[in-house]
Amino acid sequence: MTWLRAIVSGVVIVGIAFVLLVVVPHMMLSKITSFERGGRVALATGWFAASLTGLLWGLRRLQSRHII
Repeated sequence: MTWLRAIVSGVVIVGIAFVLLVVVPHMMLSKITSFERGGRVALATGWFAASLTGLLWGLRRLQSRHII
């Protein structure tokens, strides 16, 4: 793996993780008005946990196949 590919892969992975773990939960908390606060928090927490689990699983699969 070249340095350029490693840097690009790292930037892409960090970008996807930031969107899934920070931006989307923030939008859920601020944009969904049909739920009360507790419901929005539960929804955002569930999304965060599911996204983190998916990211960890996906990164492990990519690593085991020597893609990253």
